[in-house]
Amino acid sequence: MSGLWNDFNSAQSNTNVIPKGTLAKVHMTLRPGGFDDASQGWTGGYAKRGTTGSVYLDAEFTVLDGPYAKRKIWSLIGLYSPNGPNWANMGRGLIRGILNSARGISDKDNSPEAQAKRRINGFANLDGLEFVARIDIGKDTNGEEKNEIRAAVTPDHRDYATLMGAIAPQYTAPSAPGHTHSQAPSGQQNTQPSATPGTAGRPSWA
Repeated sequence: MSGLWNDFNSAQSNTNVIPKGTLAKVHMTLRPGGFDDASQGWTGGYAKRGTTGSVYLDAEFTVLDGPYAKRKIWSLIGLYSPNGPNWANMGRGLIRGILNSARGISDKDNSPEAQAKRRINGFANLDGLEFVARIDIGKDTNGEEKNEIRAAVTPDHRDYATLMGAIAPQYTAPSAPGHTHSQAPSGQQNTQPSATPGTAGRPSWA
C-alpha cells in the first residue's frame, strides 16, 4: 500500500520542477526576436530587445533522454545589459560551454582546431545544437520556481560520453550566415508554447 487515503503527508510532491543539478542531453531552439545589430554580430533576427534595453537570445531546450524526456525548459542568454557587462559575460560563457559540449571539445583545449570549433558565423549555427546541460532552478516573475539552463557539461565530465550517447559529436564547419545545418531531434517538432515566457527569470542586472 502506497499510503493512507486520509493522510497525504507522505505523498510525493507535485512539483513540476526538474531537480537542481540534473544532467540531461537537450536540443536547443532559438526563438527569433527580430532584433539585429550587425556591428555586434547579431544578425538573422534571432536576438530580442527587452523593454529595459537589454538584448538576449530566447532559448528553448527540449530534454531528449531519461526520465524527463520531452520536457521543455526556457532560458534567456544575455547579449547586452545597460546595467553593465555581467549578463553579456555570462551569456558568452554559456555559449562557449554549449559549443564545447555540442562539438566535443574539452574546455582546456586551446589548440587551433578547438578554437575554430568555438567560432560561429551567426546565431543560426546555435539553433538546433544538441548538448549536455546541467539543469538549474531559478525564479519566474511571480517568484515561483522554474528550471533554467546556466551551464553545459563538456567532455571533461565523466558522464559526458554516456549522456551524449557514447559517440563523439561529428563537427561540421558552420554554414553561411542565414542558413543552418542543424536538425530537430528524432520524433520531435519545434513547436512553440501557447504563451511566450518573455523576460521571466531575467537577472536583476539585465
